[in-house]
Amino acid sequence: MPQEFNPPILPPVLSRGSDRDLSVESVIAELPTYHFQVEISCSGVEVAHFLEKYPLLPGVILLEQGEFMGMISRRRLLEFLIRPHGQELFNQETLGVLYSYARTAILQLSGTTPILTAMQHTLRRSPEFLAEPVVIETAVNTYRLLDIHDLNIAAWQIQGIKTQLRHERNQAQMIQNDKMARLGRLVDGVAHEILDPVGFIWGNLTYISNYSQGLLKLIAEYEKELPQISQEITQIKQEIEFDFLEEDLAKVITSIRTGAERLKKLVSGLQNFCYIDEIYPKPTDLHACLDSIILLMKSRLKGEIKIIKNYGQLPPINCFMGQLNQVLMNILSQAIDALINKSVRQDFSQLDPNTVTKPQVKITTKVISLEPTDENLPDSRWVSLCIADNGPGMSPELQQEIRESFSLEKWADKETSLSMSYRIISARHGGKLNFRSQPGIGTEFEILLPLV
Repeated sequence: MPQEFNPPILPPVLSRGSDRDLSVESVIAELPTYHFQVEISCSGVEVAHFLEKYPLLPGVILLEQGEFMGMISRRRLLEFLIRPHGQELFNQETLGVLYSYARTAILQLSGTTPILTAMQHTLRRSPEFLAEPVVIETAVNTYRLLDIHDLNIAAWQIQGIKTQLRHERNQAQMIQNDKMARLGRLVDGVAHEILDPVGFIWGNLTYISNYSQGLLKLIAEYEKELPQISQEITQIKQEIEFDFLEEDLAKVITSIRTGAERLKKLVSGLQNFCYIDEIYPKPTDLHACLDSIILLMKSRLKGEIKIIKNYGQLPPINCFMGQLNQVLMNILSQAIDALINKSVRQDFSQLDPNTVTKPQVKITTKVISLEPTDENLPDSRWVSLCIADNGPGMSPELQQEIRESFSLEKWADKETSLSMSYRIISARHGGKLNFRSQPGIGTEFEILLPLV
């Protein structure tokens, strides 16, 4: 009978992994791993020689005619040796026979698996398998072994990085909140100082109007009583253009009244936007908040973007008005930024103005009912606020990035205005922030706030 040919066993190869520092997104392929593959027709004694020579080698990957069959860890082989008659079998039988006795569940992962995800998979194993190495598939029929201790150390390092990042972000958030509170107080003080002289102007405009009308009336009576006007008076009337002054004075007073009224509304809107929230939420008029923000952003519209308001009948909403104003400002800014882009304006201008809608932002508010998750509970009532634009929309990649920023698992990523808005709506108000976008059609954000 011809003797079966066994290929020579190649010594283990240690891959040092990546040289770059670990981060939250690091994968297991970046960790040190061992490449040690042996045919099952080889004997256990041959493998024991390598295990003795390489004390850090976690195990051996088994192949059957070049195809992956399984894995035996160093720990399982040692346990096999201490069994009754185990040493005799170890010296006489092949690895295939030994594997049939020591077969255990194998955790096999792709090399692109994040380290923290791999750690979660290992913790789901039975307690007796927690110390078993992980089999990593790096390419077709190419497998490596990852020692569980190396994975634990890397996971703890990343947890430390996450803790440090969380601490730094919390500190930055506290500093930002303090800056916003100080800025709010400063703006409120400036707005108050502006309102005082505006109040003086507004309060005296009525008197100025009455006084001027009375003086013009008196001059008219003088002209009736004194038909012969002196040369000096005639010259003065020509110098001051009395006829034009008499006609334009009422218009000037009306213009001053309009400007003072607009400035008063602008400052009031600024005070509302910079409102400093208290510990508990307060009833708020959502439509007043929207009108104040639209007034503050009017200069950015430049007369090219139309704001359409479809306001429904809304009751006062318990909320933190300052934070809610920040969310509304972020979303409206997102919509306006998409519409004031130069290329977008060119696209609108090239189309037929008689058939195509101009750039616009549509704001719709209403009260809706949503079915509860528990069938025993009644339907819940929510306030729905939709802000939709007819801009270019978002690419699928950008939409995915935004949704990932909403996820708590991505807390270490760079904070954005939309992710901050999501946390304010969901965590602070118990609401929901949804969005949908189609390239070439537009984007719509929907805010849902519960009615208590």
